[in-house]
Amino acid sequence: MTPPDYSGYRFPSDVIQLAVWMYLRFTLSYRDVEDLLTERGIEVSYETVRRWVSAFGPVIARRLRAQRPVPHRRWHLDEMFVRIGGKPMYLWRTVDAEGEVLEVLVQARRDAAAARRLMR
Repeated sequence: MTPPDYSGYRFPSDVIQLAVWMYLRFTLSYRDVEDLLTERGIEVSYETVRRWVSAFGPVIARRLRAQRPVPHRRWHLDEMFVRIGGKPMYLWRTVDAEGEVLEVLVQARRDAAAARRLMR
């Protein structure tokens, strides 16, 4: 896998990688990443962070997925009833023995067949 080419960008590659990593790893908003970088003394706009994520996000996301630990052999299926936008929804999650969320499924109605497909 070839590393991304950061030439032509105003900020150093370390800053770009940090911003994209924070956005992808912690599912922050672009403005949250902008605020975190500002706290570290790096003045950058959220629009710049968005451009970095669209340009370098796929490569960094692949690297993050490759570095994820292998899921534990034992896992279980969680089912929750939640309201999203005022509508009742079913939230299904597969969680391994270490507490890592493996997969998420949100449905408007309870569908056991779809939940079984999620388990596969």
